[in-house]
Formats: sequence, C-alpha cells, structure tokens
Amino acid sequence: MSIFIALYLLPPLHLFLYVTATKDYSLPYSPTDLILLNCGASSNLSSPDGRSWDGDSQSKFAASNPPEASSVFEASNQDPSVNQVPYMTARIFHSKFTYTFPVLPGPKFVRLYFYPASYSNLDISTSYFSISANNYRLLNNFSASLTVSAIIPPVDYFTKEFIITVRDNQKLELTFIPSPASFSFINGIEIVSMPDSFYARGHDNPLTYVGRDVHTFLDNTTALETVYRLNVGGQDIGSTGDTGMYRTWNQDLEYLIGQAGNTPYLPGVKIKYTTKTPAYSAPVMVYSTMRSMGPEPRLNMNYNLTWIFPVDAGFLYLLRLHFCETRKEFINENQQIFLIFINNQTAEYDADVIHMSGGNGIPVYKDYIVLVPPGGQSKQDLWLELHPNIELKPTYADAILNGLEIFKLNKTDGNLAGFNPEPTVAPPRAEQHPERRTGKRSSIITVIGIVGGSIGAVFACSLILYFFAFKQKRVKDPSKSEEKSSWTVFLHPPQYFRNSFEYPSDFDNRYCLPFSAL
Repeated sequence: MSIFIALYLLPPLHLFLYVTATKDYSLPYSPTDLILLNCGASSNLSSPDGRSWDGDSQSKFAASNPPEASSVFEASNQDPSVNQVPYMTARIFHSKFTYTFPVLPGPKFVRLYFYPASYSNLDISTSYFSISANNYRLLNNFSASLTVSAIIPPVDYFTKEFIITVRDNQKLELTFIPSPASFSFINGIEIVSMPDSFYARGHDNPLTYVGRDVHTFLDNTTALETVYRLNVGGQDIGSTGDTGMYRTWNQDLEYLIGQAGNTPYLPGVKIKYTTKTPAYSAPVMVYSTMRSMGPEPRLNMNYNLTWIFPVDAGFLYLLRLHFCETRKEFINENQQIFLIFINNQTAEYDADVIHMSGGNGIPVYKDYIVLVPPGGQSKQDLWLELHPNIELKPTYADAILNGLEIFKLNKTDGNLAGFNPEPTVAPPRAEQHPERRTGKRSSIITVIGIVGGSIGAVFACSLILYFFAFKQKRVKDPSKSEEKSSWTVFLHPPQYFRNSFEYPSDFDNRYCLPFSAL
C-alpha cells in the first residue's frame, strides 16, 4: 500500500520540480556578494535608496595597511545634488593602499564613488592616482577633478563601474597608488556579484566582430568598464529599480543626433522573460519602452536613427543592444527588418526582433564587438545607427531599440585606463574699460570701417540686382527647359538606399497612420 501511495504522489512531485526549475528565469537576481563601504565613515549609515553602508574605519577590508597610509576627511561643502552617503566622507591615501575583499569566485561589479570637492586644506585638483584590481589596471594617473569637469550635463559627483572576475582561491584586491607628489581618495566602494557568464559569456557564445568576417569570444579573463547604460526611449532607472545587480539606466536623449523618432509606450504590457533572456537581463521598464523611427515610411527612408558616444580610442568595445517588440501590430516575422550600423560598418543586415526573440512581448539582446582604433585624439565618437531594410520587403519601414549597454574591454596587458579629459580653458577675460582706448588711431580705424562698410553694401546691392535681372531673363526664355534641383541627406545607409525608394506591392498602407489610430 505504501509503495502505491509513493508512486501515486510521484507525478505531482515531478510536475512541481519542473515548474520550479522553468520559472527561475522570471525571478530577479539575488547577489551572493554585496558589499557597500562608506569610505571615511566611522559608523553604518543608509543612503537615500534605503541601502545600508558600512563605515570603513577600522574595517577588516583595510586591515593590511599601516595607520599612517591614509586619513579621513569630510567634504567642506555639500552641493544640494550630492547625497550624504556615500559622498560626504572620504579616505585620503598618502601612499599605496589596498582594500582586500574575501568574496566568492565569479564576476563582480566594482563601483567606485567619487566626489571631488574640497577636503580640509587639500587641493583636489592636484590629486592624481592609479587604481588596480587584481591583475587589471582600472585607472592610471587619474584626475577625478578633470573627469567631473568634462561630464555633460554638469554634475558634482560620479561613479566608475567595472566588471572583474575573481578566480577560485582568489580575493578581490583593490589598490590605490598616488602619483608622485600627489594623493588619492575614494568616497565609496560597492561590490556586487552577478550571474556567471552574463557579459563575458565564454566560448559557447560567439560574438559578431563588426568589420571583420570572424567571430570572437569573451571569457572570464576579460575585464570590462561600463561606459554607457541607457534606457532607450524611457526615463532614468535608479539602482533599486534594477533586477538585483543595482545597475543604473539613463535616458538616451543627449546622445541622439538628428531625428529623434517616436517613443511608443504601452503601460501595463506584459514582458515574457525566457531562459535565453532571464528577468535579470534588464528591467521591465527597459523592455516596455522603446525608440522607433516613427509611423512615416517616406521620412524613415531618408534618415538613420543615430546615437553618438564619445569613448576612449584604442580599445575594443562590447555593445549589448536590447530589443522587445510590444506594439500590437508586430506579431509576425518579416513585418519589420532593419540594418544595424556600428561605426559606419554593417553589424546586422537583417535584424528582425520577432524572429530573434520568438514573439511579441518577448525580450532579447544581441552582443557586438567593435574596435575604436587609436587616432590623433584620446577620445573618438562611437556611432550606432539603425535603418529600415526595404530590400527584404518588410511590411513596415521601421527600426527600434529598447536598451543599450556599452563596455570597454581591457587590452592584452590588462589595461583598462584611458587618458584624463583635457583641462577646460576659460575664455579670455573681456576688457573692463574698452571706452578708454581712444585717440587718433581709433578714430582712423572707425572712419575706415564706415567707408569700407558703405562700399561693401553698394557692391552687395549691385550683385543682388544683377542676379534678379538674370533670373527674370531665364524665366522669359521659352527655349530653356525648367531646371530643378533637390537634396536628399543620407547619413550612412548602404549604396542601394541611395536611389529613389519604391514601395513593395504588398506594403501595408496602414503604416502611414499613427499606431494609436490603428
């Protein structure tokens, strides 16, 4: 009897285990390592997002350093935009200083918080230092003061985010090294684990190397620096709005060039995460908002949806493009196909979101590697452009993007550090009393200016009258055929888009209407 009962209960148990296993992808990530260190603070405090930060005074993470290697300061002033935690206290390093974090093996986010304000009698503009994490050089002769002065729109504080993989039997060591006759500082340190093979996905996941007819791979020996993370077409998303890794997502508007397209949003849309794209890939708000080219096909064929990002030259970059088609009109493959250009090179010829994801409301992301070669300047622009591919005869002439992440990859020597921004040069001061510059010389210059301006005006009027008379003569001459000229601007589409656009015979004319009217 007991055997019969056990066999009877076995199928429901199997079903329960199956449902539990298949639903894991719909849950946010729960980090196995989460360290928040409020540098320079002596007690635990909470930041405005509700997270608790540990003070690093007498911290076990800094026990290996002599007491004279660092000192603690409070910022002399607090800008209204700056949070108390973790920015108002700092640890200043006068010599080499190492934090040691005993964490589990695997990839980690390392976030460094900087508020380059005044600290007692220290001139923050003279602070230059390097930071390394295990075998990787994160920053070199770094100036937080120059960095914050170059950020647009202007801010008073900033965060640098890196991804470092900790090996088996290894600790995460973060070392600060002041440049000669200088000092280094830090306001806060955050370490958060992430799922294995999330960004560096290994040899089982080949990546498109843009501009090369080869595939490449990222394994756990690669370190990354987060350069941009955007909620395309949507609003800012703070760290607590992320999916367990405390990433921040910014708006994309300031990086758009030319036409901004449309930002359709369907509130309450259900995002259907999958094992291929789990819930921790990006928040619901990233996949439920988007930027599209818009409902007018003729207009869409004459421009590229374009973003431009200044980046450090001489590095490889990983671009992760997030897609999710939520508009009710798009349910089948071949309804919307577009090209993806990265740095004026074709990264994808036939991007079809429904084909890539498997259906409406299902998110997906695509990774690309591109080289930004060294040039005359330390910064170069990285271009991302989308354009409809009408050659493949889709139903709609459109392209979309929901989210974007851009990462810089370390060089073969482990270096991730770029150059400091150029110092901002103040404009020359205006003369306080220009009216005092009088006399014979200024009078002569004034007379010459008046006479020259009069002659120039007479010449310009004569030229206008001549042009008008010539045009009238051409119009009255019946033997001359009418001459017309037109200009069409193409940013970077391939050659077959340079001819006049003809709609395919089966093109859906409803596309000319706004989606809200369908």
